[in-house]
Amino acid sequence: MRTARLNIQKIVVSVFNTVLSMSFFFAARRFLLRCFGVRVGERATIHRGVKLFCPGNLRIGSRTTINYRCFLDARGRLNIGNNVNISHCVKIYTMGHDIDDPFCKTVSRPVVINDNAWIFPNVLIMPGVTIGEGAVVYPGSVVTKNLEDYTVYAGNPARAIRKRNKNIAYSSEFPIWLGL
Repeated sequence: MRTARLNIQKIVVSVFNTVLSMSFFFAARRFLLRCFGVRVGERATIHRGVKLFCPGNLRIGSRTTINYRCFLDARGRLNIGNNVNISHCVKIYTMGHDIDDPFCKTVSRPVVINDNAWIFPNVLIMPGVTIGEGAVVYPGSVVTKNLEDYTVYAGNPARAIRKRNKNIAYSSEFPIWLGL
C-alpha cells in the first residue's frame, strides 16, 4: 500500500512539473504554483523546466528569479527570500538518507536562502543550509554549511573567498521568455 501511494505521489508531481513547464506565461506559472500551496511573491519569475518536489513546503519571495532546469526539493521546507537570483541548473535538496542508520532512513532539514542572494549556475545546495543575505555562490560550488551575509563563496565544498558590497540596488526580476 505504501509503495502504491508513493508511486501515485510521484505521478502527480511529474504531471504537475510537466504542466508547470508547459505554461508559457510567468503569471500562469505563479498562479499554478499558488494553486498547489506554494507561497509566491509578486513579480517572481519561474522559468520553464524548473522541477519541484513537494511544492506545498516551498516559499518564493518577491522579485526572485528561478531559472531554467533548476530542481527544488521542498520536502523538508525550502524558503527563498526576496530579490534572489537562482541561475540555471541549480539543485537544492532538503532531504536525504542517514547512511549510518541500519535502514538508511530519510532525514530532512530546511534550506533557507535569504534576501538578495545570488546563486550562479550548477550549484548544489545540501539539506539544512542557510545562505546569508546578499551572499553569492559561484558556479559549480557545493554548499554543505551555512553561508555568511554579503560574502562570496566558491568551490567544493564552498569556501569564502571575499566580502561583497552591501549596497544592492538591482532587481533580480528577469522575465525573459524562452530564456535559458
